[in-house]
Amino acid sequence: MSQALTLTSLPLFPLSTVLFPGGSLQLRVFEVRYLDMVRKCQAAGAPFGVVALADGSEVRRAGAPAEQLHDVGTLAAIEQLDSPQPGLITLRCRGAQRFRITRRSRLPHGLWVADVEQLPDDVPVAVPQDLQHAAAALAQALASLRERGTLPAPDAQEAELLQDCGWVANRWCELLPLPLALRQQLMALDNPLMRLELVSDVLERTGITR
Repeated sequence: MSQALTLTSLPLFPLSTVLFPGGSLQLRVFEVRYLDMVRKCQAAGAPFGVVALADGSEVRRAGAPAEQLHDVGTLAAIEQLDSPQPGLITLRCRGAQRFRITRRSRLPHGLWVADVEQLPDDVPVAVPQDLQHAAAALAQALASLRERGTLPAPDAQEAELLQDCGWVANRWCELLPLPLALRQQLMALDNPLMRLELVSDVLERTGITR
């Protein structure tokens, strides 16, 4: 097996959400600890790490205990950065590769940085026949969202991706109102087929598919 790729001193952005590979994330950045970080990442063409909060708040408050972070997160590649007014940056990011934190520290001004080991991408696994209902329901859900203007037009690969377990599971995890802990657990799963099986159970329990 090849040695896992590592990144040192990766800046982290702890959030009360989970970013999945291939997913889109919109951010409004106004804290000093993140304004400089995202500008430097944009200038260098480098990603930052998005990690879900296990405890604590997204916004730093005086006297509050330090944030507690989950160990598995996702690299976020900046696709668009705007500064509509001084002290405010809006970002659109795309989820890239997952990573596992091996060492973390918080700098004096509050920014978390970590040494991380990048996790392998999902192995492509075709959606089996007994889970085709999840792929079909996702195609309908995406079409409905596009009719309402909340999603951009599909790219040329979407029809193919709708037959990939990991991609279908990830998109459902973004759409379903799942508890943060469950969403984190699903993102961290290395088996994309198992991830889709668990998502399928949720779809059936909620009546989205039968």
